[in-house]
Parts: sequence; C-alpha cells; structure tokens
Amino acid sequence: MMLTDKNYIIKVFTTLGQRLSLPDETLSAVINNEHYHNAWFTQVSVMQAVKAAGKMLNEDDLTTWLNKYNHLPHSPKKIGLILAGNIPMVGFHDIICVLATGNIALIKLSSQDSRLIRHVMQMLIDIEPALAEQIVFTERLENFDAVIATGSNNTSRYFDYYFGKVPNIIRKNRNSVAVISGYESKEELNKLGYDIFDYFGLGCRNVSSLMVPLEYDFIPFFEAIEEYYPIGDHHKYHNNYDYNKAIYLVNRDKHLDNGFLLIKEDERLASPLAVVFYQYYDTLDSAVDTLKNRSEDIQVVVSQMQLETGNQVVPFGQSQHPQLWDYADGIDTMQFLSNL
Repeated sequence: MMLTDKNYIIKVFTTLGQRLSLPDETLSAVINNEHYHNAWFTQVSVMQAVKAAGKMLNEDDLTTWLNKYNHLPHSPKKIGLILAGNIPMVGFHDIICVLATGNIALIKLSSQDSRLIRHVMQMLIDIEPALAEQIVFTERLENFDAVIATGSNNTSRYFDYYFGKVPNIIRKNRNSVAVISGYESKEELNKLGYDIFDYFGLGCRNVSSLMVPLEYDFIPFFEAIEEYYPIGDHHKYHNNYDYNKAIYLVNRDKHLDNGFLLIKEDERLASPLAVVFYQYYDTLDSAVDTLKNRSEDIQVVVSQMQLETGNQVVPFGQSQHPQLWDYADGIDTMQFLSNL
C-alpha cells in the first residue's frame, strides 16, 4: 500500500516533525555521535538540522504545501535519489517530496551522511509501516523511472551522461549572496553571521559572497559577528582558516582578517572555507542586474532590502531555514514528481 491520501500524509509527517523537534534518547544518541563519523557534523550542527526538519513538518505548512498540488500518481514511480552530504540531512527534503507524491524513493546516501537520514527514515517507518515499501536504500541505482541528483559541476556531467535518458533534476554548484545597504543595525549584521557560519559555511544556502556599497566600512560588520569566534576552535575549520590566510599573506593578496574569518575582494561567488568574498556596487540597480545575470549560480539572496533578483530573497539570519515550498535551484520538485 502506498501513501496517497493527503490528509493521512500530513498526519504521518506531522508526527515525525514532532518527534524530530523533541528528540528521544535513541535519536539524541545518533545526533551526539555523528561527529565521530564526520568531524563537520558537530552536535550543534546536527541538532540544528534535525530541529529544522522538525519545524518544517508542521500541520499548517504541510497542508498549505500539499494543497498546491492536485495530482498524485496512481501508479508509483521509482525515483532514484543521489543525496549530497555537505551538511546534515541535506537530502531530507527530496525524500519527503518523493514520499508525499506516492512514489518510491531509491536512496543513494552520501558516505558523509549515511547514518542520520537512515535513522530518521526508520522513525518514519515506525510511525507508518506501509512506508517501508516506499523507502529503499541502495548502493547502486537501478530500475528507476526518474532521478534527482545533487552534486558538483563536475559530477553533474557524469549525472547527465548516466541519467540523461530519463526525467531528471540534476543540481550543480550554487552559492548564496548577501546584499548590504550600509545602513544595517548591529543586530541585523549579527544575524548575517548565521547565514555565513551555520554548518561552517558548507551549504549552498550559506553566504559566501557579499555585495557592498562603495566605500563600505567593514568594522561594524566585524564587530557584529564577533560572538561567532568559537567557530575558529573547530580544528578542521581552523585548518582552512590558517591555510587560506597563509596563501593570502604569501601572495600579498589584500584581505581583511578578524581572527576567524577572512574577507577578500573577489567577484567570484564561491569562496574557500573560512573566507567570504565581497564586491562593490555603484547603485542598487546595478547590484540587482549583477544578481540577475548570475541567477543560475545563486541559491539564495540574503538582504534586509526588498529586491527582485530572480532568486529567493530572505532576511538576514534566515538562509538556513527554508520552508517546504523553498525548492533547491528554484525547481519545483513536487511538480516534477507529480507530472511523471
């Protein structure tokens, strides 16, 4: 039996959301032990990801989300999912979309995040055993009707080659950009710190590039984010900070440094870890034009201003809090799955 009744799907997912929001002893043990397998998956980061998923799965939002889609497939399709592992549970939303549309999820986990999602899916099966028919973990994708694959620009070529003959969503590298007016309060700039430092900056929704007005003074920005200095105590993050700082010093590259973050003028969107690039803009209109021209490389724009950029725009501090209808790369995963 496949789950195709919207009201029942909402009930099941809401129950999971409640259990993720208040982790029991078993889930807490998984959360607390992840850093032994992946040093980036600290207790704080994993707990944040789990609770964000729990918050996402609330009855009101699930109802709003599912009511947008009138058609659920009568005969389930097998959807191959190749999940990323850069931040905890990053592939969770794709799985939820497949299950919500009554399809079968053939899940190829990332080696970087192979335990947490497996445990959460077992929690879902415990809530509704019928979902065991829709959740299949595999090391090799075979006999699939469609594919959703998340990777880098390099792996996307591989994905195109192997999966190009079936309906697919193939995601490449994207980065997020913050647009600063120069009139932000200390509190607003402090919230921008979450967009930069959550999950150590490893997510595509993390800000890796700043757009700032000419003659922008970075001192208030550095003062506002000072409380994030403990991130520099993480050994892998600190190693990246030290490495990039050494490169800039040896090459005599102009940069700013507050002891745990390097700021460098560069028009590229993707910055190295522990580095944020910035570029100046003359007028807000010119900044928006730049963003529109690069919209296919941008995941999220973060700003306190109302901007029409062609990408999702969220306030400071909200880049890592997507809602159910905030789809990666702006591609409606539910519509794709519903139309198969």
